[in-house]
Amino acid sequence: MNVFMEIALKGLQALLQLLINPFYYVGILFVILQYRRQITLERKLFHTKLHSILSQTWQTLLWGWVGGIAASIVMAFIGATIQVEAVLLLWAVALLLLFIRVRFLCWAYAIGIIGILQSIWIWIPDVHTINGLSWLTGPLLALNMPSLLALIAILHVVEAVLVRLKGARTGTPMFYESKRGKIVGGYQLQGFWPIVLFLVIPYQGGGTLLPWTPLLGAGLWGGGWTIIGFPMMIGFADVTISRLPKEKAKLSSNLLFLYAGVVLLLAALAYVGPITTMIACLGCILLHEVLRLYSRWDESNRKPYFVEDPRGLKILGVMPGSAGDELGIQVGEIIHKVNGLPIKSKQDLHHAMQLNSAFCKLEILNLDGESKFLKRPMFSGEHHQLGIILVPDQDAPYYVEEKPVHFWSYLRRKLPSTISK
Repeated sequence: MNVFMEIALKGLQALLQLLINPFYYVGILFVILQYRRQITLERKLFHTKLHSILSQTWQTLLWGWVGGIAASIVMAFIGATIQVEAVLLLWAVALLLLFIRVRFLCWAYAIGIIGILQSIWIWIPDVHTINGLSWLTGPLLALNMPSLLALIAILHVVEAVLVRLKGARTGTPMFYESKRGKIVGGYQLQGFWPIVLFLVIPYQGGGTLLPWTPLLGAGLWGGGWTIIGFPMMIGFADVTISRLPKEKAKLSSNLLFLYAGVVLLLAALAYVGPITTMIACLGCILLHEVLRLYSRWDESNRKPYFVEDPRGLKILGVMPGSAGDELGIQVGEIIHKVNGLPIKSKQDLHHAMQLNSAFCKLEILNLDGESKFLKRPMFSGEHHQLGIILVPDQDAPYYVEEKPVHFWSYLRRKLPSTISK
């Protein structure tokens, strides 16, 4: 059989395998619950939604397919050795971690924990003969940890690209309390993608040989190959009060690229033996935590960005489809004048808008501090502030207190604590 026809046939079988995998739909359900929670919070804070659950969900699924196929192509040349039983084991660990903290859904934690457990298991004498543990011992010892760590590295490259492209669009404007006790604006950036993987793996009696030899497991590919399809989850969560959402997403993306490179080196280290495998898996987990701690440290040592400005009213957010959105007003810009009047407060804005309820002329200071002039007719029923969310003043009635989130919060529709002043 022609190798391309065989790839197509086995690819279709892997697609069917993926579509009947319940964990893919668990991932989709989680994404829907995530966006439902986000939109509910937006309605509570701003009395309107800034995102569409339908639009966000289908875009998330689409990018999950694009990213997954790209990762699958790369892994086809690197090489992967994983069994269906091992996939079930990894998902079981990932779901257990999800109920502890939502951020633990990242597979770096699940694969890291499994790798540490495998290293310990190997040192247990006669582990194969222990009654009642064969369901765990077989899949656990069959895992090729260098291959899985390489997969984590590739998935974090995909995640870095998605965060760079889509991270800012997942953001929700928030009011936070700064370390000095003042209310400031900020953004909660959070995105998760169910990634579909089609991995080429060694398989005895698997037909023709591959026209190339994968980098890992060179001695395993002589008996043939097949393709398996299964889902994985990638995602990130971050908060910024000191940067624009796009700038924060770019920084997070750069850190993820760096993390992916280090994990790829750890994958090579894991080839040496059980001890180095344990070190590599510990590094995979700890470095992921270092990324989170570095982000928090960096934010705490920078000045808040979304605060009151003497030049006018700084913009925290713009409602999609609103007058402000149509005018091209950007997050971080400053409303300097409206209908010729200088704007220093929300009362000034309201008064200036009332001067001409049918037409609005704006002088906006862009991110470089330069003036741009906008004008637009106003229509009945439009938002009274052009659909613009302003940075909070010290009269803001509430702020959000971020706490660790577990999956029960999603199921119970529990939101972050909103504290009234």
